[in-house]
Amino acid sequence: LEKIIGNGKNATGSNKDKKDDPGNYKPVIFTSVPGKVKEKIILGDIEKHLKDNTVIDHSHHGFMRGKSFLSNLISSYDEVIHLAERGKPVDIIFLDFSKTFDTISHSILLEKMSSTQLDKHIM
Repeated sequence: LEKIIGNGKNATGSNKDKKDDPGNYKPVIFTSVPGKVKEKIILGDIEKHLKDNTVIDHSHHGFMRGKSFLSNLISSYDEVIHLAERGKPVDIIFLDFSKTFDTISHSILLEKMSSTQLDKHIM
């Protein structure tokens, strides 16, 4: 993948308010402009593949172009109102997955991604 995207420069970034906390520092990669263009092209190809092969359900909102937290909230709100108007019970559970990718096993993630039939070099 490095041959496709190009070399980036590594740095370390932190939250300005908590410079004393070592856990606050995260790696940052500054990618070249041609690398960023190639990333966008690859991302577009991946999104097209996932959409064309219905790998991701239309109701998925996270990390999808044109969808956001707000579109998810509006969609969920509409569904709750629709069910409530029909007298159906509604339960809502909020889950916070914000740290999920900090601890996920890369081998499991690659295994799941391989089921999408993406080219191994893209993964």
